[in-house]
Amino acid sequence: MKKLLFLILGILLILIAVLLIRTFTYPFKKNNSETKSVWKAVKNDSAVQRFSGGLKIPTVSTGELGNFDYSTFETFKEYLRKSYPLVYQNTENYEINKYGLVFRLKGSEPNLEPILFLSHMDVVPPGDADVKNKEENVFRPNDQPLPAVTKVAEDWDFGPFSGAVANGRIYGRGAIDMKGMLFSLMESMNNLIKSGYIPQRDIYLAFGFDEEVGGAKGAAQIAVHFKKQGLKFEAVYDEGGLILEKGSVKGIDSDVAVIGCAEKGFLSARIKVKGLGGHSSMPPLETAMGKAAIIMQRLEDDQMKPIMTPLIKQFFDNVGGTMPFVNRLAIANQWFLKPVLLSQLTKNNSTNALVRTTTALTMMKGSDGPNVLSPEVEFIVNFRLLPGNTVKDVKEHIAKATEGFDVEVEEIDNTKEASAISSTKTKSFTIIEAGIKEIYPDAIATPYLTIAATDAYKYQIVSKNIYRFMPIKINDPEKQSIHSTNEYLSIENYMKMIHYFEYIMKNYDR
Repeated sequence: MKKLLFLILGILLILIAVLLIRTFTYPFKKNNSETKSVWKAVKNDSAVQRFSGGLKIPTVSTGELGNFDYSTFETFKEYLRKSYPLVYQNTENYEINKYGLVFRLKGSEPNLEPILFLSHMDVVPPGDADVKNKEENVFRPNDQPLPAVTKVAEDWDFGPFSGAVANGRIYGRGAIDMKGMLFSLMESMNNLIKSGYIPQRDIYLAFGFDEEVGGAKGAAQIAVHFKKQGLKFEAVYDEGGLILEKGSVKGIDSDVAVIGCAEKGFLSARIKVKGLGGHSSMPPLETAMGKAAIIMQRLEDDQMKPIMTPLIKQFFDNVGGTMPFVNRLAIANQWFLKPVLLSQLTKNNSTNALVRTTTALTMMKGSDGPNVLSPEVEFIVNFRLLPGNTVKDVKEHIAKATEGFDVEVEEIDNTKEASAISSTKTKSFTIIEAGIKEIYPDAIATPYLTIAATDAYKYQIVSKNIYRFMPIKINDPEKQSIHSTNEYLSIENYMKMIHYFEYIMKNYDR
């Protein structure tokens, strides 16, 4: 018996030694912040005012498949033309589907594959807050009135379409998502043209107008146009990741620049559950709503299995060196501790979304009366698909959850598979890292999985190197302002974003 105990103890000691050695010798990414010089942001009042003016134009996209008021988009197009005459005069530029905008700055070597920068001009509505009967200081061509959406929402410190410049910030709906990136790209290209710089390869800008409602009329049509032209892009750059301020990611003791090398897929299903209707005074033993509740409970309790994908493994390899010892232990010893690591990751909303196809119950409809039993109850469940899971897998998962019940399942919205994963072993990726070092040398740059949908997905037909990253450093309150109230972009972030894109454009082939 003693021999057995000693044997077990010996095995445990060896195991502990192996775990510790692997933890202390694991090749976590080292962040080298040594740079020849760090670029300092200098305020450019003219650039700020051009951006502010663009925020005053309420290019709101809403409604089914982009059936919304386009009058403000006409205003916005004209505003860009007046604000950036050099860009319009020195590029090949044209419209796709009337409102999509494309700019091509020709390079000196047409045999090289071009690079493409994306943005979108549409924004979400300012919110459901009550509005004052007071018109806002919005941009008006020839003093013409704009739609009622320009009234001031009470929950905003400054009007959602004021373009207010105050407190070192530029306020307005779309400041971060995503007119800040659109105007910084225009400023960057404008600066290149003004300086007489000629790139080696062509540089394209492409701006959609309905990204917030799926991008079917904007980015999708632009991508198809490029495909028909026979264009193949060396790299495509879009929104997605950000520079997360130290402390905003639990357990990571550093600024982290997360670069989206892939994005999750999407499937929303309407599930109609059949049962007996009637009066609530004589209910059946099991109502349609009760059956629906069972299915919903199954969907939440038995979700799709978590997976440590290669992309997320690389993410933790990069950021793990700044994490507490226990986290480093688990990351370095996934051969033994992967189940424990996945279990911990699934307990947090943000990390859970990185390692599994998520399940979100979003809407439900039953009877219209408190004493009426509906013979049919419907609810909607939304899945965001992890690369490695497929739409077919999700459909089988739904079928298992609804087994034993009389149901109808209908897909709604824009079902799509998870995107392809772009390599980090490319010039297209390393130039992003170099650009980040220019403006935030202490940030850890790492590949990441973009949780939300972007226009970038549509451009898979013209490039295999697609990266989702906006070079702005934000904290938790700023993150919360996106699609919410008091959205703003700091002037420092805006100046650094302009410099970042100008750096990428100038140095891609150096």
